[in-house]
Order: sequence, then structure tokens, then C-alpha cells
Amino acid sequence: MNVIETNLQDVKIIEMAVFGDHRGFFTESYTKEKFSEAGIDINFIQDNHSLSVEPGVLRGMHFQTPAKAQTKLIRATTGIIYDVLVDIRIGSPTYGKWEGYILSEYNHRQLLVPKGFAHGFVTLTPNCNVQYKVDEYYSKENDGGIAFDDSAIGIEWPMPLDKLVLSEKDKHHPKLAELDNPFVYNEI
Repeated sequence: MNVIETNLQDVKIIEMAVFGDHRGFFTESYTKEKFSEAGIDINFIQDNHSLSVEPGVLRGMHFQTPAKAQTKLIRATTGIIYDVLVDIRIGSPTYGKWEGYILSEYNHRQLLVPKGFAHGFVTLTPNCNVQYKVDEYYSKENDGGIAFDDSAIGIEWPMPLDKLVLSEKDKHHPKLAELDNPFVYNEI
């Protein structure tokens, strides 16, 4: 297991050993003991799975507010996605900063998304299956998001914004500056 630090405070890329031959491959996508030994001791309680059938589907930028905030462990099991995180924890050294990562069925990378980050991804290929673990159940009352096109954040999506396919909900999230933000660094 390889844990790669990123430029965003507390965000990590996880690479598990992949054993391949002419038949395909085998990997342990999650082993609690190995994660704990690497300092990632999180009690994941639910697995989620989404399918996006066409390139350009953008899901985001989502989070859940405290006391139902979620840590996520994300991977693309088929296809290729551009996964984006924004640190929305007031007082964090990387507050308001974003970073994007390629997750794919080919690189087998996983992304550890701590509480206090807005998360979203756009599909780069057809039929992207994205699976992720969370450490808190979904709560409609705590469901939140920020605008994917907030110019103050300046996310550089890999395709023109008018080509993106979004849900109605994701088209209408507030900008970060307009958010009644409950996340404070070191308090979550």
C-alpha cells in the first residue's frame, strides 16, 4: 500500500498493490488493517456506487454538514474520471483551494476525501462506475454543495462548461463566499 500526500491539507491518494497477468488483475481495494497501519483509521459504514453513462457527466460539488459530515474513499472501477476537491474548512492552510485527480480503472488509484471538502467529478469516458466508502450515512438535512463554476475558486474542468451534463440540483449550489459554512479546520 502506497499513501501519497497531495497539495491539499489531509487529502491522500491511495495505491494498493495490483497483481496482474494474462487473465486480468487482483487487488485488495480496502483492508482495514493495512489502512490503520498507514494512519488511516476510519470506520467506513456504507458503500455507494454510481454509474454515469456518457462523458461529461458532472456530479458535484457535494458535502454533508456536521454532525453528519462524511469522509469518503473514492475509486473508479470502470472508465476514467477527473475527481475534484475543494477545501472549505475555514482556517485551513488550503482553504478555498482546489485540486483535481485522475481516477481510473487503469491506475486503480483511490482518493481519501476528509470531512470539510466539497467533492465532485466529471466523467471522461462512457460508462463510468464510481464506488466509494463513507463513514456516515446520507442525511438529506445535511446535504450541501457549492457551485462547480465558482469563479473565485477557479476549477479548471477538462471540457467546456457548456458541454457538462448536470442534475438540476447541481446547477444551483451557492458560491463558496455565499455559503453558510459550518466547517472549521481542526474542529471536525
